[in-house]
Amino acid sequence: MLNTLSLTCHLPVWCASKVLCSCDNLGERMTGQPNFLILMADQLTSSALPAYGNRVAQTPHIDKLAGEGVVFDSFYCNSPLCAPSRFSFLTGQLPSRIGGYDNAAELPAAAPTIAHYLRHAGYQTALSGKMHFCGPDQLHGFEERLTTDIYPADFGWTPDWSNFAARPSWYHTMNSVTQAGACTRTNQIDFDDEVVFAAQRKLFDMARGNDRRPFCLVVSMTHPHDPYVTPQRYWDRYEGLDIDMPRNPAPARDPHSERVRHVIGMNSVAITAENIRDARRAYYGSVSYVDDQVGSIMATLKDARLDANTVVLMLADHGDMLGERDLWYKMSFFEPACRIPLIVHSPGRFAPHRVRGSASLLDILPTLVELGSAGSRAEYAAPPDGRSLVSALEGGVYADEVLGEYLAEGAIAPLVMIRRGRYKFIHSPVDPDQLFDLGADPEELVNLAPHADVASRITAFRDELAARWKMDELHTAVLASQKRRHFVYSALRQGRYTPWDFQPFRDATKSFIRNDRELNELEALARFPPMP
Repeated sequence: MLNTLSLTCHLPVWCASKVLCSCDNLGERMTGQPNFLILMADQLTSSALPAYGNRVAQTPHIDKLAGEGVVFDSFYCNSPLCAPSRFSFLTGQLPSRIGGYDNAAELPAAAPTIAHYLRHAGYQTALSGKMHFCGPDQLHGFEERLTTDIYPADFGWTPDWSNFAARPSWYHTMNSVTQAGACTRTNQIDFDDEVVFAAQRKLFDMARGNDRRPFCLVVSMTHPHDPYVTPQRYWDRYEGLDIDMPRNPAPARDPHSERVRHVIGMNSVAITAENIRDARRAYYGSVSYVDDQVGSIMATLKDARLDANTVVLMLADHGDMLGERDLWYKMSFFEPACRIPLIVHSPGRFAPHRVRGSASLLDILPTLVELGSAGSRAEYAAPPDGRSLVSALEGGVYADEVLGEYLAEGAIAPLVMIRRGRYKFIHSPVDPDQLFDLGADPEELVNLAPHADVASRITAFRDELAARWKMDELHTAVLASQKRRHFVYSALRQGRYTPWDFQPFRDATKSFIRNDRELNELEALARFPPMP
């Protein structure tokens, strides 16, 4: 339950113009509006975490969050690809509603996001790390971005369904698997080290600052996303351990899975058992890297005295097949690619427990809006496709449903998914239907769709699908979007190129010791905890 806690004032905080009570600090001022700290990993499948039953990965900090928090056992992304999934997370809307079809799609600047809603509710909002924004709007409601993105902001990664046979030069290859192992440094380590450092500094800046608004800080790392390489110290953590191999390595033979193998180049490379074991070991090493960063950020939150009134969410954008069903990366509605963790940690508000029914990233926006509205009724500028999970956090009932779409590379027509109760239904106009009973068949080995005894269930799912999606119109819209973006990208690369990539700006004239303030005052303001 959402509680209001009281704290005792102990020390005054000296400011140049006034004396503030130390309990006015962001971390100690318990109100109906909690702070939000959202920790997002990239390509983290829930089955890679001990909190979800994994017996190999070493993640003590995430384990602690899970032990003290609310763990959603059946949580999903809504599109198993980076940008569309993140856009659904931010807006609470399906990719088809906002044109967020693929990794080169532009999130409309007029699409209200979590950051917009929370700013309206009186929050300060900041983003550190990856969010894969394409186009000239690189903030989408965030007041501040602390880093650039690891991925380009242009339209260069636009798929081409009209020329599916040609593999895109910019997409995944199997080099990530065949060259898996240990390293000294990577592009991703460079990025995530910066992301975490910037987030920690922001937490201390908010703790020392005079902005009394609650905050929403999103910290989005790129690990454990491939390539499957990890620094030597993380590789060594798994020395001598029995790295688990795929439980079901036999190839899935549905048409979409065959297309995914084509687009990632599996058909031209031989993958050995050693390659698979090394790739999974390196992936676990990257998961441990993420865990260390989570521990570091949580320690900073506590050191900054912000932990008592902060709701922490640990989640991911999508999962990773990791060799299951002879597939790698994402782009699929099989469980390893689309089932992800959600852990909500706020022991003063929500008693630790596990939530069994299904939910998704679409539900995060209405959940945060409800928690951040301080009891007032939320009004949505764009009605979300998700539902608030506050009831589930409090141990109550909620809608057990997930909707999914895949509209990017590896497809040639829209692919949609409905998960309700124990069943998962997957449909594309160009492929045979798939229906899995996850209660009886959690590995999704038996497609029930051709069986006569489920004909009525298939009919009901198809009727619902027809009411939710106009598949022909969606297909036409995706093709038109791809054509426009290919043309615009080509034109903008002629002559002088003006990139959209976010440029973080830091004013060094306001950093550390400068002569615009008296030295003792400056040192006192920078010190935390403050002295009397």
